[in-house]
Amino acid sequence: MSSLGGLQARDRGSLGWGEESSATGAPGQSDRRRASEEEVDREARATADLVNLGGHTLKMRVPALLVLLFCFRGSAGPSPHFLQQPEDLVVLLGEEARLQCALGAYWGLVQWTKSGLALGGQRDLPGWSRYWISGKAANGQHDLHIRPVELEDEASYECQATQAGLRSRPAQLHVLVPPEAPQVLGGPSVSLIAGVPVNLTCRSRGDARPTPELLWFRDGVRLDGTTFHQTLLKERTPGSVESTLTLTPSSHDDGATLVCRARSQALPAGRDTAITLSLQYPPEVTLSASPHTVQEGEKVTFLCQATAQPPVTGYRWAKGGSPVLGARGPKLEVVADASFLTEPVSCEVSNTVGSANRSTALDVLFGPILQAKPEPVSVDVGEDASFSCAWRGNPLPRVTWTRRGGAQVLGSGATLRLPSVGPEDAGDYVCRAEPGLSDQGGGVAEARLTVNTPPVVTALHSEPAFLRGPARLQCLVFASPAPDAVVWSWDEGFLEAGSRGRFLVETFPAPEGRGGQGPGLISVLHISRTQESDFSRNFNCSARNRLGEGGARASLGRRDLLPTVRIVAGVAAATTTLLMVITGVALCCWRHGKASASFSEQKNLMRIPGSSDGCSSRGPEEEETGSREDRGPIVHTDHSDLVLEEEGTLETKDPTNGYYKVRGVSPPASPDSCVTSVQWKSPGISNFP
Repeated sequence: MSSLGGLQARDRGSLGWGEESSATGAPGQSDRRRASEEEVDREARATADLVNLGGHTLKMRVPALLVLLFCFRGSAGPSPHFLQQPEDLVVLLGEEARLQCALGAYWGLVQWTKSGLALGGQRDLPGWSRYWISGKAANGQHDLHIRPVELEDEASYECQATQAGLRSRPAQLHVLVPPEAPQVLGGPSVSLIAGVPVNLTCRSRGDARPTPELLWFRDGVRLDGTTFHQTLLKERTPGSVESTLTLTPSSHDDGATLVCRARSQALPAGRDTAITLSLQYPPEVTLSASPHTVQEGEKVTFLCQATAQPPVTGYRWAKGGSPVLGARGPKLEVVADASFLTEPVSCEVSNTVGSANRSTALDVLFGPILQAKPEPVSVDVGEDASFSCAWRGNPLPRVTWTRRGGAQVLGSGATLRLPSVGPEDAGDYVCRAEPGLSDQGGGVAEARLTVNTPPVVTALHSEPAFLRGPARLQCLVFASPAPDAVVWSWDEGFLEAGSRGRFLVETFPAPEGRGGQGPGLISVLHISRTQESDFSRNFNCSARNRLGEGGARASLGRRDLLPTVRIVAGVAAATTTLLMVITGVALCCWRHGKASASFSEQKNLMRIPGSSDGCSSRGPEEEETGSREDRGPIVHTDHSDLVLEEEGTLETKDPTNGYYKVRGVSPPASPDSCVTSVQWKSPGISNFP
């Protein structure tokens, strides 16, 4: 045991020498150190004495000795202790790590261990080129430095006061490896098609610690919709990480820049990799019309503009879904009509990726156009009736209802309702459309209201008849619905159609019915060989339908024969007299013109011998100087209206073929007189009672 004490003394002496050499030039510190060494020697001697004690005696006196040692040491000064223990440390790869350790009341050997392996007691730590201990040992400062830190330095470190038997708590050194810049598959320029979903993959490789997270950004804004995937190596260490961004690009993304950022605790700012999107997209179309609001008949120009990648390959125009033939290019000119309001014009633009279509409708101003005209209505009396009509126009026309021939407005709007109609409501109703602000004219449409009632029968005026002659009676029938039958009846019988004895019934459509009363019929009763009783009896004309029956009474008027004959004879006599006067005057003038005709055309003239012309215009002297061959009147043989009778007298040709005869008698009293006496003969009635 004495040898153990001597070894400890030598160790202490060598340690004190080293410390003294390191503390040269510090007298105060040397005094304190000698006092400390003396205290250590005393403790060592006390320990040796305890070791030299025998077995039983030692067992009996251990508790007392421990108490004594404690008291002795307390009275000698403070014991060695840690003023600062190393803490867990996180450091980046390649940087410097510093683990701090400070001891109080201890000037012995201090060493560091790495995962239980002692690094050595010297300050420069030979064999560990990147490790050293710093700080003033006299002050108890023993900090461990590592520079540059490598992955193998990641371990658990302890600071130990060997001679005092003190060990610090273990401090864990974590080495962080910053991530490398990530890689985006397909970058740096990624070609996409607008509208087609795509997955963009960002990948980070290397030994980054901890595993980095991959984030996507656009214009500094983080994008959502990503998925994260990590692959591990066989040693269960991180291999690579991937982040997938799912997006559906649009044409607005063309030329956009996306950033994939690898970020971890080792590099909070992260490392970025940027890509540029190159979009192929179908045309984006804008369609405009100039002017957009037009009057019907004005010209309009449509302009179809499009942006596309790749460029536009074609245009197609349509109106209301039907292609516009001959329309090519981005411009279309048309003349607007009402159809452009409801049939929009569309422009379809195409490229190799796809096509797009846009359409627009014009605001065409036009007058009222009838879309649905009112239909005729037939209702029973007392029921409700309604009419409807539809007009279109831009702006919308105002619709009013009136009755034909009247000015009172019965209603407005598309529908007219007439409650509980009567016969007086039957007639034609007018649906009138008045133009709006466009002032493009108006329009009207009519429909008839027929009120179903029992037949209305009216007896028509009939001409008086002669006894034993034919006669005719008539009645006019209006009925809606049409009558089932029209019947004539009298005292001893009736007749609906056909003939019976002297009676015959015929029915004809009326030329024109009264408004709203339904179709009209005219029923005629013919009577042959009238009798006295026919003029005194009443004839009834009746009709019936499903709503009831109506009738009218007619009577036959009588006409006498004698007054009629007198009237006819008087008219005939007056007419005959007038004709005779006119004929005589005309004949005289004709003969006078013949006598003064030219004698130059001898071959066409002949002399009538043995006669003298009572109407000749020549004097006695002219007749005496004339030759005998030229005596007598001269007439045209081809065109004469005069004939010779057996008695040698001249008679005019009767223009009435013998009905009337005109003779000239006795010579004229003067050369200018044509006829001196006219005798009238007529075969007609000459005496009237």
